Amino acid sequence: MAVDLGAAGIRVNSVNPTVTLTPMGELAWSDPAKADPVKARIPLARFLDPDEVAEAILFLLSDEASMISGISLPVDGGLAIS
Repeated sequence: MAVDLGAAGIRVNSVNPTVTLTPMGELAWSDPAKADPVKARIPLARFLDPDEVAEAILFLLSDEASMISGISLPVDGGLAIS
């Protein structure tokens, strides 16, 4: 899509978060026996706050990211590289 829409000045990106502590996420991951092994695999050793996902999206929408197109941005505390 980024290739097809780039000529029209449209940037296409995706944001790929890890576990995000929305109300549903908090409920699903409230058991330390379930959450701790996953957190142990994340270099920053925690789950995301929804605002952190929003900040990544806002950056990609900003003029500061005007030359960023065609990426998948992991917002995962380093999980993808661990």
